[in-house]
Amino acid sequence: MKLLLADDHAMFRDALVDYLQRTELNADVTIAKDMNEVMEVMQGGDKFDLVMLDFRMPGMDDLRGLESLLEHYPDTRAVILSGMARTKDVEKAMDMGAAGYLPKTLTGKALINGINKVMAGEKYVAIDYNTNEIMASSKGHEDEDADVADSGAKADLTPRESEVLEFLLRGASNKEIARSLDLQVVTVKLHVRGICRKLGAKNRTQAALKAQQMGLTG
Repeated sequence: MKLLLADDHAMFRDALVDYLQRTELNADVTIAKDMNEVMEVMQGGDKFDLVMLDFRMPGMDDLRGLESLLEHYPDTRAVILSGMARTKDVEKAMDMGAAGYLPKTLTGKALINGINKVMAGEKYVAIDYNTNEIMASSKGHEDEDADVADSGAKADLTPRESEVLEFLLRGASNKEIARSLDLQVVTVKLHVRGICRKLGAKNRTQAALKAQQMGLTG
């Protein structure tokens, strides 16, 4: 895969490039040290499967760099790579169109897992299942699987809830789900509420993200 990695910390950047090239991704990595270089590389006409942007590097300017990238290159699959992002920063990036959030506290195994999910067309946000919140990027996590559910965890969804969940993962509205499953919208809302409760999610978006992390996708 062709990957553009932008980070102003040379030691971290070089170590990550070396790791990515040695994994099953077999990545062809182009590097940049700030958003200006990112835009210069993109203007050169190269097509990248994934662009990884450090949240705090020069030119990002509170995600304005991400906004500019997606404005000029709307088909770009971009993820935020961060050691300092707050929950509200991650949520803002996802709302702007980022494909994922990869905290620098992830282990190599979890990082590759996240990249693979993004490349499969999913939205990926690392979740800390000790708190059921977006994983903080400022704290270390020694457990390799801190961003995925415990292997013994079960959501105990009903067959109908599982069907509704599949539509949530596609970003379908309640009306669209109701039409596809021949249900009343109010019934769909009840199923969504049940899914959120069983997954410990606050809303449908978080439920979809947790379902991805827990391996509940079809």
